[in-house]
Amino acid sequence: MSAATKGGAGHLLVRAGGRLVGLPLDQVVEVLDPGTSFPVPTREPAVRGVAIVRGRILPLVHLGTLLDGGDRLPERTDTGVLIDLAGHRLCLEVEEAESVLYDAGLAVPPGSALPWAAAVARTDRGLVPLLDLAALGARFTETSAP
Repeated sequence: MSAATKGGAGHLLVRAGGRLVGLPLDQVVEVLDPGTSFPVPTREPAVRGVAIVRGRILPLVHLGTLLDGGDRLPERTDTGVLIDLAGHRLCLEVEEAESVLYDAGLAVPPGSALPWAAAVARTDRGLVPLLDLAALGARFTETSAP
């Protein structure tokens, strides 16, 4: 999946932690099954472990747990979103990828508890947070497979 056709203005809508959120298309590489994950020691409860994706060892992060600030991972899903953050790749585990939204984002309403949102989009299902992946991804790094 590429944002090149729309100039990076769209968002991939995914279900994470039971809620709908938007991921900037210009940072989405593809939606995939990340395969087997391997546990690693970490203090970050949202990290499921690492997975080998396209020859790279990448952190596999459960997006719903990260957004909720939870301390327990739910059952594993088979849907991941490979994202690229200025050359660093990360795989976000989500419940499902639903659709692409090309509407422009709106300012986050004052008083909203949406710490990771860069904007919101109005949909027929209400306001959807459009995430700032750079802020989320700054907590994780990538390692190349040998």
